[in-house]
Amino acid sequence: MYNVLSDLNKTSGVRGSMLVGADGIIIAADLDSKFEDETVGALSASIVSSVGKAMERLKNESAKQITVEAEYGKLFLTDAGVGILTVITEKDVNIGLVRLEIKNAVSKISGQ
Repeated sequence: MYNVLSDLNKTSGVRGSMLVGADGIIIAADLDSKFEDETVGALSASIVSSVGKAMERLKNESAKQITVEAEYGKLFLTDAGVGILTVITEKDVNIGLVRLEIKNAVSKISGQ
């Protein structure tokens, strides 16, 4: 699991990644030291839960990926089957490249 996160973190503009359970408990993490693992894990689970409830109200399927754009970077939250793959990036990251690498990482995580 850690090797998948490490490989993902080699992508230009990626500052860290982690796999979190729906309850916010960290399964595996490889984040920049500027970020607190537990805080990012709890935030990831909270965002996914809130969006999931909103999607239910809209009578729509659950979200497969959520992207949050903030002043200093982006947060990608992706359903990886066993948990939520959370990727933190720089502000001006190549979104297409990051999404491709996330897709590859999810395939590896699902296959493990």
